[in-house]
Amino acid sequence: MLITLDPDSAVPPFEQVRAQIAELARSGEAPVGTKLPTVRGLAEQLGLAANTVAKAYRELETAGVVQTRGRHGTVIAAAGDASLAAAALAAEQYAERVRGLGIPVEQARAVVVAALDAAYGG
Repeated sequence: MLITLDPDSAVPPFEQVRAQIAELARSGEAPVGTKLPTVRGLAEQLGLAANTVAKAYRELETAGVVQTRGRHGTVIAAAGDASLAAAALAAEQYAERVRGLGIPVEQARAVVVAALDAAYGG
């Protein structure tokens, strides 16, 4: 994922970062699940303060474009679509719950498929 800054731009650096990540998500160049660099890592790469990158990430999270997963980092949640971000969060919570219950992955998938078939009349 390539993010560049224009030091001569009137657009603040945090907004340049935010806009570029949002566009990468919207265009599909960074599909759902793509892991973003850490705040510190991206700040170092771009020569910015960590708080500048953190502000961009916070705004992207508020918009539903990215999702912070604690120690698992920040990932693209959706192409700016809040409903997809909510679905991604629900799926993550489901996955963590069934793993915690010791349910094998194939059985967990089967449960999801059955629920989707029932919901969509499939």
